[in-house]
Amino acid sequence: MLLKKLKEDPAQYDGQLVELQGWVRTNRNSKKIGFIELNDGSTFSNTQIVYEDGLPNFAETSKITLGSAIGVKGTVVVTPEGKQPFEIHADQVEVLGLADHDYPLQKKRHSFEYMREIPHVRPRANTYYAIFRLRSVLSMAIHTFFQDRGFVYVHTPEITGNDAEGAGECFTVTTRKDDKYGDDFFSKHAQLTVSGQLHVEPFALTYRNVYTFGPTFRAENSNTTRHASEFWMIEPELAFADLGDDMDCIEEMIKYCINYCLEHASEEMAFFQKMIDKDCIDRVTQVANSHFKRMTYTEAIDHLEKAKDRFENKDIFWGMDLQSEHERYLCEQVVQGPVFLTDYPKDIKAFYMRVNEDGKTVAACDLLVPYVGELVGGSQREERYDVLVERMKEMGMETESLQWYLDLRRFGGCKHSGFGLGFDRMLMYLSGIQNIRDVQPYPRTPRNLVF
Repeated sequence: MLLKKLKEDPAQYDGQLVELQGWVRTNRNSKKIGFIELNDGSTFSNTQIVYEDGLPNFAETSKITLGSAIGVKGTVVVTPEGKQPFEIHADQVEVLGLADHDYPLQKKRHSFEYMREIPHVRPRANTYYAIFRLRSVLSMAIHTFFQDRGFVYVHTPEITGNDAEGAGECFTVTTRKDDKYGDDFFSKHAQLTVSGQLHVEPFALTYRNVYTFGPTFRAENSNTTRHASEFWMIEPELAFADLGDDMDCIEEMIKYCINYCLEHASEEMAFFQKMIDKDCIDRVTQVANSHFKRMTYTEAIDHLEKAKDRFENKDIFWGMDLQSEHERYLCEQVVQGPVFLTDYPKDIKAFYMRVNEDGKTVAACDLLVPYVGELVGGSQREERYDVLVERMKEMGMETESLQWYLDLRRFGGCKHSGFGLGFDRMLMYLSGIQNIRDVQPYPRTPRNLVF
Protein backbone atom coordinates (compact mmCIF):
# COMPACT_ATOMS: atom_id res chain seq x y z
CA MET A 1 0.00 0.00 0.00
CA LEU A 2 1.20 3.52 -0.74
CA LEU A 3 1.11 5.92 2.18
CA LYS A 4 -0.56 8.50 -0.03
CA LYS A 5 -3.62 6.28 -0.37
CA LEU A 6 -3.71 5.65 3.38
CA LYS A 7 -3.37 9.35 4.22
CA GLU A 8 -6.27 10.35 2.01
CA ASP A 9 -8.72 8.55 4.34
CA PRO A 10 -7.01 6.97 7.37
CA ALA A 11 -10.32 6.31 9.17
CA GLN A 12 -11.22 3.84 6.44
CA TYR A 13 -8.19 1.72 7.37
CA ASP A 14 -8.40 2.05 11.17
CA GLY A 15 -7.60 -1.32 12.75
CA GLN A 16 -6.63 -2.91 9.45
CA LEU A 17 -3.40 -4.77 8.79
CA VAL A 18 -1.26 -3.06 6.12
CA GLU A 19 2.09 -3.69 4.48
CA LEU A 20 4.49 -0.86 3.61
CA GLN A 21 7.97 -0.42 2.18
CA GLY A 22 10.05 2.73 2.44
CA TRP A 23 13.11 4.46 3.83
CA VAL A 24 13.95 5.39 7.41
CA ARG A 25 14.11 9.13 8.03
CA THR A 26 14.59 8.85 11.81
CA ASN A 27 14.74 6.03 14.33
CA ARG A 28 14.54 6.78 18.06
CA ASN A 29 13.95 4.29 20.80
CA SER A 30 14.07 3.46 24.49
CA LYS A 31 14.28 0.10 26.22
CA LYS A 32 10.68 -0.89 25.52
CA ILE A 33 9.41 1.18 22.58
CA GLY A 34 10.73 2.77 19.42
CA PHE A 35 9.53 5.15 16.72
CA ILE A 36 10.55 5.13 13.05
CA GLU A 37 9.69 7.97 10.70
CA LEU A 38 9.08 6.19 7.38
CA ASN A 39 8.71 7.68 3.92
CA ASP A 40 7.76 5.59 0.90
CA GLY A 41 8.10 8.33 -1.70
CA SER A 42 4.38 8.81 -2.31
CA THR A 43 3.83 11.81 0.01
CA PHE A 44 5.88 14.65 1.44
CA SER A 45 5.18 13.96 5.12
CA ASN A 46 6.51 10.87 6.89
CA THR A 47 4.50 8.23 8.73
CA GLN A 48 5.29 7.10 12.27
CA ILE A 49 5.95 3.42 12.80
CA VAL A 50 5.64 2.32 16.44
CA TYR A 51 7.48 -0.84 17.47
CA GLU A 52 7.56 -2.37 20.96
CA ASP A 53 9.79 -4.82 22.80
CA GLY A 54 7.40 -7.65 21.96
CA LEU A 55 8.64 -7.45 18.35
CA PRO A 56 10.74 -10.59 17.67
CA ASN A 57 13.65 -8.52 16.24
CA PHE A 58 13.23 -5.50 18.53
CA ALA A 59 16.97 -5.18 19.22
CA GLU A 60 17.83 -5.31 15.50
CA THR A 61 15.04 -2.85 14.64
CA SER A 62 16.23 -0.37 17.26
CA LYS A 63 19.62 -0.25 15.49
CA ILE A 64 18.33 0.34 11.96
CA THR A 65 20.31 3.23 10.52
CA LEU A 66 19.04 6.37 8.82
CA GLY A 67 18.44 5.90 5.11
CA SER A 68 17.86 2.15 5.35
CA ALA A 69 15.13 0.53 3.26
CA ILE A 70 12.65 -1.50 5.30
CA GLY A 71 9.40 -3.41 4.98
CA VAL A 72 6.73 -3.08 7.67
CA LYS A 73 3.60 -5.08 8.43
CA GLY A 74 1.38 -3.59 11.07
CA THR A 75 -1.96 -2.23 12.19
CA VAL A 76 -3.30 1.23 11.36
CA VAL A 77 -4.20 3.19 14.49
CA VAL A 78 -6.04 6.48 13.94
CA THR A 79 -4.76 9.20 16.31
CA PRO A 80 -7.02 12.27 15.85
CA GLU A 81 -5.58 13.92 18.99
CA GLY A 82 -1.96 13.45 17.91
CA LYS A 83 0.34 15.43 15.64
CA GLN A 84 -0.31 12.88 12.91
CA PRO A 85 -3.75 11.58 11.93
CA PHE A 86 -2.60 7.96 12.26
CA GLU A 87 0.36 5.71 13.01
CA ILE A 88 1.32 2.12 12.24
CA HIS A 89 1.85 -0.32 15.12
CA ALA A 90 4.39 -2.77 13.73
CA ASP A 91 3.98 -6.55 13.95
CA GLN A 92 6.94 -7.16 11.67
CA VAL A 93 9.89 -5.04 10.55
CA GLU A 94 12.25 -6.37 7.89
CA VAL A 95 15.47 -4.69 6.75
CA LEU A 96 15.52 -4.67 2.95
CA GLY A 97 18.65 -2.61 2.52
CA LEU A 98 20.78 -1.40 5.41
CA ALA A 99 22.45 2.00 5.09
CA ASP A 100 26.08 2.24 6.21
CA HIS A 101 26.94 4.47 9.16
CA ASP A 102 28.61 6.98 6.82
CA TYR A 103 25.24 7.72 5.16
CA PRO A 104 25.71 11.41 4.28
CA LEU A 105 22.35 12.70 5.56
CA GLN A 106 22.32 12.75 9.33
CA LYS A 107 20.00 14.44 11.84
CA LYS A 108 21.30 17.96 11.35
CA ARG A 109 20.87 20.81 8.91
CA HIS A 110 23.14 20.50 5.88
CA SER A 111 24.15 23.45 3.68
CA PHE A 112 23.07 23.75 0.07
CA GLU A 113 26.76 23.73 -0.92
CA TYR A 114 27.29 20.39 0.80
CA MET A 115 24.16 18.92 -0.75
CA ARG A 116 25.30 19.85 -4.27
CA GLU A 117 28.22 17.47 -3.81
CA ILE A 118 25.88 14.49 -3.29
CA PRO A 119 23.17 14.79 -5.97
CA HIS A 120 22.57 11.02 -5.81
CA VAL A 121 21.42 11.23 -2.19
CA ARG A 122 20.06 14.75 -1.76
CA PRO A 123 16.52 13.98 -3.08
CA ARG A 124 15.94 12.34 0.32
CA ALA A 125 16.50 15.65 2.15
CA ASN A 126 13.29 17.61 2.71
CA THR A 127 14.08 20.63 0.51
CA TYR A 128 15.09 18.53 -2.47
CA TYR A 129 12.38 15.95 -1.86
CA ALA A 130 9.89 18.83 -2.12
CA ILE A 131 11.42 20.59 -5.13
CA PHE A 132 11.78 17.47 -7.26
CA ARG A 133 8.16 16.55 -6.52
CA LEU A 134 7.18 20.10 -7.52
CA ARG A 135 9.25 19.69 -10.67
CA SER A 136 7.13 16.67 -11.60
CA VAL A 137 3.87 18.47 -10.77
CA LEU A 138 4.84 21.57 -12.77
CA SER A 139 5.75 19.36 -15.74
CA MET A 140 2.28 17.86 -15.62
CA ALA A 141 0.75 21.32 -15.37
CA ILE A 142 2.54 22.40 -18.55
CA HIS A 143 1.41 19.38 -20.53
CA THR A 144 -2.14 19.50 -19.20
CA PHE A 145 -2.49 23.20 -20.05
CA PHE A 146 -1.42 22.79 -23.66
CA GLN A 147 -3.00 19.40 -24.30
CA ASP A 148 -6.37 20.58 -23.01
CA ARG A 149 -6.20 23.48 -25.49
CA GLY A 150 -5.44 21.32 -28.50
CA PHE A 151 -1.71 22.06 -28.81
CA VAL A 152 0.45 19.36 -30.43
CA TYR A 153 3.58 18.33 -28.51
CA VAL A 154 6.61 18.26 -30.82
CA HIS A 155 9.96 16.66 -29.98
CA THR A 156 12.63 18.93 -31.44
CA PRO A 157 16.23 17.72 -31.89
CA GLU A 158 18.93 18.13 -29.25
CA ILE A 159 21.67 17.96 -31.89
CA THR A 160 21.46 20.67 -34.55
CA GLY A 161 23.50 22.43 -37.20
CA ASN A 162 22.48 25.99 -36.35
CA ASP A 163 22.42 28.46 -33.48
CA ALA A 164 18.84 29.65 -33.01
CA GLU A 165 19.79 32.75 -31.04
CA GLY A 166 22.82 33.74 -33.11
CA ALA A 167 24.86 34.23 -29.93
CA GLY A 168 27.46 31.56 -30.66
CA GLU A 169 27.39 30.11 -27.13
CA CYS A 170 27.07 26.50 -28.19
CA PHE A 171 28.51 23.13 -27.24
CA THR A 172 30.07 21.26 -30.14
CA VAL A 173 29.06 17.64 -30.68
CA THR A 174 31.88 15.64 -32.22
CA THR A 175 33.64 12.29 -32.33
CA ARG A 176 36.96 13.91 -33.31
CA LYS A 177 39.73 15.56 -31.35
CA ASP A 178 40.46 18.12 -34.09
CA ASP A 179 38.28 20.61 -35.95
CA LYS A 180 38.06 18.74 -39.28
CA TYR A 181 34.27 18.52 -39.25
CA GLY A 182 34.10 17.30 -42.84
CA ASP A 183 35.38 13.95 -41.59
CA ASP A 184 33.20 14.01 -38.48
CA PHE A 185 30.12 11.95 -37.67
CA PHE A 186 27.67 14.38 -39.33
CA SER A 187 30.21 15.67 -41.91
CA LYS A 188 29.65 19.20 -40.64
CA HIS A 189 29.80 21.19 -37.42
CA ALA A 190 27.12 19.94 -35.03
CA GLN A 191 26.10 21.40 -31.69
CA LEU A 192 23.69 20.96 -28.82
CA THR A 193 20.56 23.04 -29.28
CA VAL A 194 20.12 26.39 -27.53
CA SER A 195 16.41 26.45 -28.39
CA GLY A 196 13.78 24.29 -30.01
CA GLN A 197 12.00 27.32 -31.48
CA LEU A 198 13.27 27.23 -35.07
CA HIS A 199 12.52 23.52 -35.35
CA VAL A 200 9.03 23.82 -33.88
CA GLU A 201 7.91 26.71 -36.11
CA PRO A 202 7.34 24.45 -39.18
CA PHE A 203 4.93 22.38 -37.10
CA ALA A 204 2.95 25.47 -36.13
CA LEU A 205 2.46 26.03 -39.86
CA THR A 206 0.92 22.56 -40.00
CA TYR A 207 -0.96 22.06 -36.72
CA ARG A 208 -1.54 25.75 -35.91
CA ASN A 209 -0.74 25.52 -32.17
CA VAL A 210 2.25 23.48 -30.98
CA TYR A 211 4.79 23.36 -28.17
CA THR A 212 8.12 21.78 -27.37
CA PHE A 213 9.32 21.03 -23.85
CA GLY A 214 12.82 19.70 -23.33
CA PRO A 215 16.46 20.38 -22.46
CA THR A 216 18.48 23.18 -24.04
CA PHE A 217 22.16 24.03 -23.68
CA ARG A 218 24.23 27.22 -23.43
CA ALA A 219 28.03 27.33 -23.32
CA GLU A 220 27.84 30.59 -21.41
CA ASN A 221 30.65 30.95 -18.88
CA SER A 222 28.37 32.37 -16.21
CA ASN A 223 28.53 31.45 -12.54
CA THR A 224 25.45 33.33 -11.36
CA THR A 225 22.66 31.74 -9.32
CA ARG A 226 20.30 32.06 -12.31
CA HIS A 227 22.30 30.41 -15.09
CA ALA A 228 23.07 26.79 -15.94
CA SER A 229 24.67 25.15 -18.96
CA GLU A 230 21.74 22.74 -19.32
CA PHE A 231 18.16 23.70 -18.56
CA TRP A 232 14.64 22.91 -19.72
CA MET A 233 12.50 25.20 -21.84
CA ILE A 234 8.82 25.33 -22.75
CA GLU A 235 8.48 26.86 -26.22
CA PRO A 236 4.97 27.13 -27.70
CA GLU A 237 4.29 28.48 -31.19
CA LEU A 238 0.92 29.84 -32.35
CA ALA A 239 -0.03 30.32 -36.00
CA PHE A 240 -2.28 33.24 -37.05
CA ALA A 241 -1.36 34.93 -33.75
CA ASP A 242 0.12 38.38 -33.20
CA LEU A 243 2.03 39.68 -30.16
CA GLY A 244 -1.20 40.41 -28.28
CA ASP A 245 -2.38 36.82 -28.74
CA ASP A 246 1.04 35.64 -27.58
CA MET A 247 0.80 37.64 -24.35
CA ASP A 248 -2.72 36.39 -23.72
CA CYS A 249 -1.45 32.79 -23.92
CA ILE A 250 1.50 33.52 -21.63
CA GLU A 251 -0.73 35.09 -19.00
CA GLU A 252 -3.22 32.22 -19.09
CA MET A 253 -0.44 29.61 -18.87
CA ILE A 254 1.36 31.22 -15.91
CA LYS A 255 -1.87 31.55 -13.93
CA TYR A 256 -2.87 27.97 -14.72
CA CYS A 257 0.52 26.56 -13.66
CA ILE A 258 0.50 28.45 -10.37
CA ASN A 259 -2.99 27.27 -9.46
CA TYR A 260 -2.22 23.70 -10.54
CA CYS A 261 0.89 23.54 -8.33
CA LEU A 262 -0.90 25.07 -5.35
CA GLU A 263 -3.54 22.36 -5.65
CA HIS A 264 -1.41 19.32 -6.53
CA ALA A 265 1.71 20.11 -4.49
CA SER A 266 0.11 21.73 -1.46
CA GLU A 267 2.32 19.99 1.11
CA GLU A 268 5.46 20.93 -0.78
CA MET A 269 4.38 24.56 -1.19
CA ALA A 270 3.56 24.74 2.52
CA PHE A 271 7.07 23.47 3.27
CA PHE A 272 8.64 26.13 1.05
CA GLN A 273 6.58 28.79 2.77
CA LYS A 274 7.71 27.57 6.19
CA MET A 275 11.38 26.83 5.50
CA ILE A 276 12.50 28.70 2.36
CA ASP A 277 10.41 31.81 1.67
CA LYS A 278 7.56 32.84 3.95
CA ASP A 279 6.00 34.92 1.15
CA CYS A 280 6.12 32.37 -1.68
CA ILE A 281 2.47 31.25 -1.58
CA ASP A 282 1.10 34.77 -1.14
CA ARG A 283 3.38 36.06 -3.90
CA VAL A 284 2.38 33.54 -6.55
CA THR A 285 -1.28 33.62 -5.52
CA GLN A 286 -1.31 37.37 -6.02
CA VAL A 287 0.12 36.92 -9.51
CA ALA A 288 -2.44 34.23 -10.34
CA ASN A 289 -5.24 36.61 -9.31
CA SER A 290 -3.92 39.73 -11.03
CA HIS A 291 -4.22 41.25 -14.48
CA PHE A 292 -0.89 41.38 -16.30
CA LYS A 293 -0.29 44.99 -17.35
CA ARG A 294 1.53 46.01 -20.54
CA MET A 295 4.17 48.70 -20.97
CA THR A 296 6.46 49.56 -23.87
CA TYR A 297 10.21 49.41 -23.48
CA THR A 298 10.34 53.15 -24.18
CA GLU A 299 7.94 53.87 -21.31
CA ALA A 300 10.02 51.62 -19.08
CA ILE A 301 13.19 53.57 -19.86
CA ASP A 302 11.40 56.80 -18.88
CA HIS A 303 10.51 55.29 -15.50
CA LEU A 304 14.05 54.02 -14.97
CA GLU A 305 15.66 57.35 -15.88
CA LYS A 306 13.60 59.09 -13.20
CA ALA A 307 14.81 56.59 -10.59
CA LYS A 308 18.36 55.92 -11.83
CA ASP A 309 20.02 56.98 -8.57
CA ARG A 310 18.58 53.97 -6.78
CA PHE A 311 20.26 51.44 -9.09
CA GLU A 312 23.72 49.95 -8.97
CA ASN A 313 23.78 50.31 -12.76
CA LYS A 314 22.89 53.99 -13.13
CA ASP A 315 23.69 54.27 -16.84
CA ILE A 316 20.13 54.29 -18.17
CA PHE A 317 19.60 54.89 -21.89
CA TRP A 318 17.30 53.85 -24.73
CA GLY A 319 18.78 50.79 -26.37
CA MET A 320 20.27 49.22 -23.26
CA ASP A 321 19.63 45.65 -22.20
CA LEU A 322 17.80 45.85 -18.88
CA GLN A 323 19.37 44.26 -15.81
CA SER A 324 17.52 42.26 -13.17
CA GLU A 325 17.44 45.23 -10.77
CA HIS A 326 15.74 47.36 -13.45
CA GLU A 327 13.19 44.65 -14.23
CA ARG A 328 12.33 44.12 -10.58
CA TYR A 329 11.94 47.86 -9.99
CA LEU A 330 9.45 48.12 -12.85
CA CYS A 331 7.23 45.28 -11.67
CA GLU A 332 7.65 45.70 -7.91
CA GLN A 333 7.64 49.49 -7.59
CA VAL A 334 6.13 51.01 -10.74
CA VAL A 335 3.43 48.46 -11.61
CA GLN A 336 3.34 46.56 -8.31
CA GLY A 337 2.54 43.35 -10.10
CA PRO A 338 3.25 41.40 -13.31
CA VAL A 339 3.95 43.46 -16.42
CA PHE A 340 4.74 42.75 -20.06
CA LEU A 341 7.44 44.97 -21.54
CA THR A 342 6.94 45.26 -25.29
CA ASP A 343 8.53 46.73 -28.43
CA TYR A 344 12.21 46.36 -27.60
CA PRO A 345 14.99 47.91 -29.70
CA LYS A 346 15.72 45.50 -32.54
CA ASP A 347 19.49 45.73 -31.96
CA ILE A 348 19.25 43.86 -28.64
CA LYS A 349 16.85 41.16 -29.81
CA ALA A 350 17.06 38.03 -31.96
CA PHE A 351 16.95 38.06 -35.77
CA TYR A 352 13.60 36.26 -36.07
CA MET A 353 11.52 38.89 -34.24
CA ARG A 354 9.15 40.94 -36.39
CA VAL A 355 10.37 44.46 -37.12
CA ASN A 356 7.78 47.11 -36.22
CA GLU A 357 6.72 49.87 -38.58
CA ASP A 358 9.10 52.35 -36.93
CA GLY A 359 12.04 50.28 -38.17
CA LYS A 360 13.73 50.58 -34.77
CA THR A 361 11.83 48.17 -32.55
CA VAL A 362 10.56 44.61 -32.75
CA ALA A 363 7.26 43.02 -31.69
CA ALA A 364 8.77 41.32 -28.66
CA CYS A 365 7.70 40.96 -25.04
CA ASP A 366 9.22 39.99 -21.73
CA LEU A 367 7.03 39.09 -18.77
CA LEU A 368 8.40 40.62 -15.58
CA VAL A 369 7.15 39.37 -12.21
CA PRO A 370 7.96 40.48 -8.66
CA TYR A 371 10.85 38.72 -6.93
CA VAL A 372 12.65 37.42 -10.05
CA GLY A 373 12.19 39.96 -12.86
CA GLU A 374 12.05 38.35 -16.31
CA LEU A 375 10.19 35.04 -16.35
CA VAL A 376 9.06 34.62 -19.98
CA GLY A 377 10.29 36.02 -23.29
CA GLY A 378 8.30 35.99 -26.51
CA SER A 379 7.73 37.67 -29.83
CA GLN A 380 5.81 37.79 -33.04
CA ARG A 381 7.97 36.16 -35.69
CA GLU A 382 9.10 37.93 -38.85
CA GLU A 383 6.93 36.39 -41.57
CA ARG A 384 8.18 38.66 -44.42
CA TYR A 385 10.88 36.87 -46.41
CA ASP A 386 12.74 39.94 -47.64
CA VAL A 387 12.70 41.66 -44.24
CA LEU A 388 13.99 38.52 -42.52
CA VAL A 389 16.84 38.13 -45.04
CA GLU A 390 17.83 41.76 -44.59
CA ARG A 391 17.71 41.40 -40.81
CA MET A 392 20.02 38.40 -40.91
CA LYS A 393 22.48 40.31 -43.12
CA GLU A 394 22.43 43.25 -40.69
CA MET A 395 23.46 40.88 -37.92
CA GLY A 396 26.23 39.31 -39.98
CA MET A 397 24.52 35.93 -40.23
CA GLU A 398 24.99 33.65 -43.20
CA THR A 399 21.66 32.53 -44.64
CA GLU A 400 22.61 29.26 -46.33
CA SER A 401 22.29 27.01 -43.25
CA LEU A 402 18.93 28.60 -42.43
CA GLN A 403 17.47 28.56 -45.94
CA TRP A 404 14.97 25.94 -44.76
CA TYR A 405 13.77 28.42 -42.12
CA LEU A 406 13.50 31.18 -44.70
CA ASP A 407 11.57 28.86 -47.00
CA LEU A 408 8.76 28.73 -44.46
CA ARG A 409 8.02 32.33 -45.47
CA ARG A 410 7.64 31.22 -49.11
CA PHE A 411 5.63 28.05 -48.59
CA GLY A 412 2.34 29.22 -47.14
CA GLY A 413 3.79 31.25 -44.31
CA CYS A 414 1.56 33.35 -42.08
CA LYS A 415 1.59 35.58 -39.05
CA HIS A 416 2.76 33.58 -36.04
CA SER A 417 4.12 34.10 -32.54
CA GLY A 418 5.70 32.18 -29.71
CA PHE A 419 7.51 32.38 -26.43
CA GLY A 420 9.93 30.60 -24.14
CA LEU A 421 9.54 29.86 -20.43
CA GLY A 422 12.60 28.71 -18.51
CA PHE A 423 11.25 25.74 -16.60
CA ASP A 424 13.94 25.81 -13.91
CA ARG A 425 13.45 29.53 -13.34
CA MET A 426 9.72 28.96 -12.93
CA LEU A 427 10.52 26.41 -10.22
CA MET A 428 12.71 28.97 -8.46
CA TYR A 429 9.89 31.47 -8.64
CA LEU A 430 7.31 29.09 -7.19
CA SER A 431 9.48 27.76 -4.36
CA GLY A 432 11.56 30.79 -3.41
CA ILE A 433 14.77 28.75 -3.87
CA GLN A 434 17.38 31.23 -5.05
CA ASN A 435 19.94 29.06 -6.86
CA ILE A 436 19.19 27.18 -10.06
CA ARG A 437 21.59 24.45 -8.90
CA ASP A 438 19.07 23.54 -6.20
CA VAL A 439 16.07 22.97 -8.48
CA GLN A 440 17.83 20.71 -11.00
CA PRO A 441 18.44 17.01 -10.27
CA TYR A 442 21.96 17.08 -11.75
CA PRO A 443 22.98 20.71 -12.36
CA ARG A 444 25.46 21.45 -15.14
CA THR A 445 27.45 24.64 -14.62
CA PRO A 446 30.97 25.82 -15.63
CA ARG A 447 33.73 23.66 -14.15
CA ASN A 448 31.12 21.49 -12.45
CA LEU A 449 30.20 18.04 -13.72
CA VAL A 450 29.33 15.91 -10.70
CA PHE A 451 28.22 12.60 -12.24
